[in-house]
Amino acid sequence: MWTPKRSITECDALLTAPGMPYETETRLINGRVVRAYKHLDSSLRDFWLKNAALHKEKIYMVYEDQRWTFDSVFQTSLGLAAIFKEVYRVNKGDRITICARNLPEYIFVFWACHLLGAICVLPNAWLPADPLLHCINKTENKLVFLDSERAERLEFAITGLKRDGVAAVIVLDHDISKWKGILGWNEFLSNRHTDPSKILSGDIQVGPEDDASIFFTSGTTGLPKGVLSTHRQFLTNLLNVTYSPARARLRAGLDLAPPPTNGPQRGILLSVPLFHVTGGNATILMSAAYGAKMVIMRKWDAAEAMRLIARENIQTAGGVPSMVIDMLNTPNASVRIESVMFGGSVPPEQLPERARAAFPGAVLSQAYGLTESNSTAISVAGHDYDARPTSTGLPCPVADVLIMRDDKEVPRGETGELWLRGVNIMKGYWRDPAANEKALTPDGWFRTGDLAAIDEDGFIYIRDRIKDLIIRGGENIDSSTVENALYSDPRVHAAAAVGVPDYRLGELVAAVVSIRPEYHGAVKESEIIEVTRKLLPKYAVPVIVVVQDAPFEMTPSGKIIKAPLRALAKAEWEKRKAASSPASRL
Repeated sequence: MWTPKRSITECDALLTAPGMPYETETRLINGRVVRAYKHLDSSLRDFWLKNAALHKEKIYMVYEDQRWTFDSVFQTSLGLAAIFKEVYRVNKGDRITICARNLPEYIFVFWACHLLGAICVLPNAWLPADPLLHCINKTENKLVFLDSERAERLEFAITGLKRDGVAAVIVLDHDISKWKGILGWNEFLSNRHTDPSKILSGDIQVGPEDDASIFFTSGTTGLPKGVLSTHRQFLTNLLNVTYSPARARLRAGLDLAPPPTNGPQRGILLSVPLFHVTGGNATILMSAAYGAKMVIMRKWDAAEAMRLIARENIQTAGGVPSMVIDMLNTPNASVRIESVMFGGSVPPEQLPERARAAFPGAVLSQAYGLTESNSTAISVAGHDYDARPTSTGLPCPVADVLIMRDDKEVPRGETGELWLRGVNIMKGYWRDPAANEKALTPDGWFRTGDLAAIDEDGFIYIRDRIKDLIIRGGENIDSSTVENALYSDPRVHAAAAVGVPDYRLGELVAAVVSIRPEYHGAVKESEIIEVTRKLLPKYAVPVIVVVQDAPFEMTPSGKIIKAPLRALAKAEWEKRKAASSPASRL
């Protein structure tokens, strides 16, 4: 136990007071009265113009052995924006898709979009071709940027995309394209005879309530939904994500830490995909706002992450809990770091203690958020996290929380559905009024679908999920999507996808299937898994499939009762793990 030096109420009052970075004000926005941060930049365009100039000579991006200053990234983004504008007639509000692994060119294109007031469309690059095309077609893009893996996957569809209005498709990581209908990066840049200075003229007006980004849900109710957010909603996350560490300092009796003015430049590790709000929002904004170099990992590798942390003076790292577990399991895991952030799923209870041992002196923080909330909505850090390791924290100062059951708020301590409202909540699902009506109340409350409870001190605990989701390392996997893949095998009579526990990733996908009578005794588990492998992203393919001839227990309304199937899958999974462990072979 610990004794805080200041109460939560006192800390919040100090942080949001007039003149403070987190100062709040009450505003009428789109017909709703909300609390908003007073000192937020009016748009991503203004944010980038200000910070690119402020940190001009500092390193902004590190990728493998390459380095770019803020000014070099700015000049490249400015040149790209000129090409977008003059060659391809991209205007404010037009959509530009970027679908790739983490690459420096991704960042160039991202900022070029926002210099014009265009909307960045950021689909999940891990999706199979059909849902990926759904995301691109749904948002009606002027330009589409892919990496080589996505170019290979979508080459068959390029003619159709262009027929439907896409002016050009460009591959980011090849100078000259080998794919029909796709331009290489250098081929695209050959249009640089345009005049970038025009982009800086005052005729491009972008405001806080203009549309800024479209991220995508993980397809938890079928095809992914585009989450549309404004510049204010997007930028709000910069202060939301840093709020709980600031409050933790005040709670401990410390003053807010001033930005360092000397010593080696600090780094932030970009280890999560840019198509997630944690990467494509929080990391991009934090590095630019604080003049920290953003160290880009093309894909996750724990040993490489630890090497980069030591080499690049990285002081902020984290991601989904499985990434932190991976780092802790690498040789020489102990490094000096100031901040370790968890998000995406609730970490194992043992993880904070292990992280404190490996990262002595680091402030640990846990955050809850969704694509629809532009990342962080609830968070906790420091001693408050140590005291309540199973809590996801307190609402950010511009967020409101309700725990609802049967359309009524439940008393403190009771479980219900978590509802969120605030200036960071999405504008809505892109051109999907039915989904908006289901998810958003008329006065702006977002129904998260997560079950939660609030204790007497206001700390929030995520209990379970209403939607039948499996969360594997921060990736939301809808059971019905997996079940549809299982049902594509005509021998399957009934299928249930469930989660089984995994220390590193939280959950893994498992399944139980009941076989049609005519195929009893003739269906192998490996055959079922192979069917799903052709239809699902790798992370959604079941690790085990329990094949049984007996029919499932059903509810009176004809729905599968999953509780006994979860128990069955878990028991089988634990048995297999025990059988494969070294101790079992002694």
